[in-house]
Formats: sequence, structure tokens, C-alpha cells
Amino acid sequence: MSDAEIPGIPEAVTWPTDGILTLEWVDRLMAVFDWCSRNLPPSDFPSLMPVPVFDCLVLTASKILHKEANCVRIDPSPLDSTVVVVGDVHGQLHDLIFLLRDSGFPAHNRFYVFNGDYVDRGAWGLETFLLLLAWKVFMPDRVFLLRGNHESKYCTSVYGFEKEVMTKYGDKGKHVYRKCLGCFEGLPLASIIADRVYTAHGGLFRSVVVKLPKRTKGKKNRRISFNQEMKSLSLGCLEELSKARRSVLDPPWEGLNLIPGDVLWSDPSMSPGLSPNKERGIGLLWGPDCTEDFLKKLHLKLIIRSHEGPDAREKRPGLAGMKEGYTIDHVVESGKLITVFSAPDYPQFQAAEERYRNKGAYIVLEPPDFDNPVFHTFEAMTPRPKVNPYYDYEDVIDSDEELDFSRNDVVHSADEGQSAPDFHI
Repeated sequence: MSDAEIPGIPEAVTWPTDGILTLEWVDRLMAVFDWCSRNLPPSDFPSLMPVPVFDCLVLTASKILHKEANCVRIDPSPLDSTVVVVGDVHGQLHDLIFLLRDSGFPAHNRFYVFNGDYVDRGAWGLETFLLLLAWKVFMPDRVFLLRGNHESKYCTSVYGFEKEVMTKYGDKGKHVYRKCLGCFEGLPLASIIADRVYTAHGGLFRSVVVKLPKRTKGKKNRRISFNQEMKSLSLGCLEELSKARRSVLDPPWEGLNLIPGDVLWSDPSMSPGLSPNKERGIGLLWGPDCTEDFLKKLHLKLIIRSHEGPDAREKRPGLAGMKEGYTIDHVVESGKLITVFSAPDYPQFQAAEERYRNKGAYIVLEPPDFDNPVFHTFEAMTPRPKVNPYYDYEDVIDSDEELDFSRNDVVHSADEGQSAPDFHI
């Protein structure tokens, strides 16, 4: 029996002739991806999502994303609008589909902000990312996709996304993977909602102070070496965030362009102050005093970040676990710091004898002030379709913590006079 004769098999996805996506098109894409995950081997995925359609979707989305600011400002109007903030989803397609249906699809009065980490660990990172790109193309002013630390060459080479793409697209896999990496580079780093709420994947970031050395007389063409003053750390401002260069495959862990790495990799702490995040090898740790300073300086009420699942949180003394899919980490005079994690029963593949079985969560911000978060929790969709993992989950560490970035090769960037990592693991 041919594929065309299999009862219930959907037709291959086609790109609209006018290039304009509709709700029906996005809804059907979601149904096709769900069907594929349950009925086709991964290598047959291109039969329903052909490379030309993939190319059109990613190119259209990339053009939109690359034009957005590093920190997108979201003004929720009309007056009855709500904003849904979503944390890590990590390739758990069926849980994402449930979340979208449970909270309501993006609409004229329903905004979405996704805090990154769409891929890796889960088996359907490609479908998850493409589905969200489709929503972005369909409603570019209602759906906002931020970058997570896993939207990088380094993480996707370690935690499964690269192998997933190669498995699904075969000899076209390198092309598809490169296009995804290029799209990752265009994802904004942060958002500010209604001038009240700051969201980002990891969180806060440092001020990068550069001392300009005096030129030596008579040597006009002499190259200037820029040295960062690192004697003390201080919080950065939105102007510095806006000027950071986000179009890098892997955010640098040293050099001048440190803000993207901070925004994507940093974690809160119960200890006061701002310090290097030594456990991760990149980014910062910041205390409640820094949360207060940041909120007060920017006249904000909430910081909503993601980045830490149940595996990471069990190693963080003083901070609550991620059993319910969210935690309130800092309560200060000016407002709160919240972590939201939207991948239930995470990670999909676990080597431990007992699974974490955490709930996932998303946050709804309501008018008029959008600073009183309403938490919604949900269980994982079961049973998940049977599938093999795309990474060695038994040997790789469960958490992003303890990664030794210093072991990796460093490629020097001549255009910035800085070093940027090119990771090989």
C-alpha cells in the first residue's frame, strides 16, 4: 500500500501561493506535525514537510526576526488584551500544542511571549521551532519569540537538535540545520511588556565598560586594542542591551560582547550582589538587591525569566524547586522575580530511576497593569509517542550547569577585536 493510500494520511504541506499564512494553515501545520510524530519514522518527515516549504517558512520568519530590536517593546492593545508568557518547551511538541489550546491561540487581543529554549533534549525540537515560526509569520505583532541559550550551535550539537535535523532530513540535513542556526541568530534577547514587565531567558546582564587607550602620535592606522574593565561588576542598562550584537552562533563567554551570554545564561541567587556564574562557566549570578535595583531603575514591577528546569533547580540551594513549573525567587520592594518553565515531565529522556514528573506552567498577564501574574500549571500529555533520543542522555549531564566552556576552542573575531567561542563537543 502506498503512502497516498494509507487511511487518514495528510497531504504534504504546501506554501501559500501568495505567501500569506492563515489560521487554517497554521492549525493544519500543527495537526500534520502531531500526526507525523505518531505515525511516521523520523526519516519520512520531509514527505509531509518538504525542504522548499521549510525554506520559505524559515526565510520569511528570519526576515521578520532580524528586523526586531534586541529588546522588543510590547504594548498590549486593545484594552481587553492579555499576554501569555511561556518558558522552556525543549522539543516537547505535544505539551506545547496543549498549552496553545489551553491558553487560547494567539489573537488580536491575546499576545504571546516565548522565553526561548525551543529545541534540544525533546525529540520534536524541529517541529516545535517551525510551529512557533509559523505563528510568528502569521501574527508578527502578537507573537514574540525570544532566544534561549539552547538556540546556539554549541548546545544543539550536544543536546540533540543537530542530530534530530540530520536524522529527519538526511542528505538535506546540513542545509536545514544551517538555516535554523541563521534563524536563531535573529531571535531577540528580551522583551518589555506594557512598560511593567521585563522578560528574558536567563535574566539580567552586566554593564560592559570599555576603556579607550590613547592613540600614539604619528601612528594613525595603528590598531587599537579594546580592553574591558572587569575589576567590578555592575548592572547594565537597556541602552547597552540595545547595542549588543546578538547575531552570533554562540554568545561569547569572554571579550566585549558579553551581554547576550548574560541574558541567555544567567541565574538568580539568594546571595546579594552580582558575580560570575562559575557553575555554568558563562553569565552571571544576581541577588535580590540586583533585582530591586533593576526594577527600580527601569520603573518595572516584574522580571519573568526561564532557563531552569527541575534538574537545574535541585542543585540550587536556597531556591525553590520546579515541581509546579514556576517559582517566585525574589520578592523585593519594587516587585518580584519569577522563573517559569513550560516543559512538564522534563527532560523527556531521563537516566534517573525516578522521573522528576514536574508540571509545566505558563503565565497570563492581564490588564490594566499587566503586573499581577496569573499562573497556570499543567501535566505532561501522555502517552508520548515512542521515539529514540537524539543524544546520549545517560552520559550527558542532565543540567546545563557545570559545562566547562574554557575547554573549547576560541576563535578570534577580527571585526570586533574580541574572542568568541566555537564549541566542539
